[in-house]
Amino acid sequence: MSAESTRTHRFDRWLYRGGRPNRLARAINRVWATVFATGVLQPERMVTLRVPGRRTGRVISFPLVVADHEGERYLVAMLGQETNWVRNVRAAGGLAVLRHGRQETVRLDEVDAGDRAPVLRRYLAVSPGGRTHIPVDRRAPLAEFERIAARYPVFRITPVETR
Repeated sequence: MSAESTRTHRFDRWLYRGGRPNRLARAINRVWATVFATGVLQPERMVTLRVPGRRTGRVISFPLVVADHEGERYLVAMLGQETNWVRNVRAAGGLAVLRHGRQETVRLDEVDAGDRAPVLRRYLAVSPGGRTHIPVDRRAPLAEFERIAARYPVFRITPVETR
């Protein structure tokens, strides 16, 4: 790993110290959520998740990266089980909206821990930012991902028909 890469990872860990974004990370996330939602940046895997807050009901936006695997799309919680968006999605019964230029109403179904490993590996292949937080090399054997899979929620994205 290069010195520059080491500094970047150290900075990323500082932004999310204790598994929660600090003030600067929250500001950066707000900017990225706005940018991702517009759809201006490519690829389409950069999305904004919009879900009601579990306590306030106010819609909250989170910038995320979609991992594709075997024809399906997935969201991965790089910060683990206590990530705010995960808790909000669970409280909302899995209903949410994804934005990347257009709005898509979706159902997010949590994937069983035993089925997460290949999705986690694909996520690290397409999300350089996730590599700082998930302690497995993106080129590691699937068994390494199986070992940590229960710690990182994965949600299958299913479009919801709207009228």
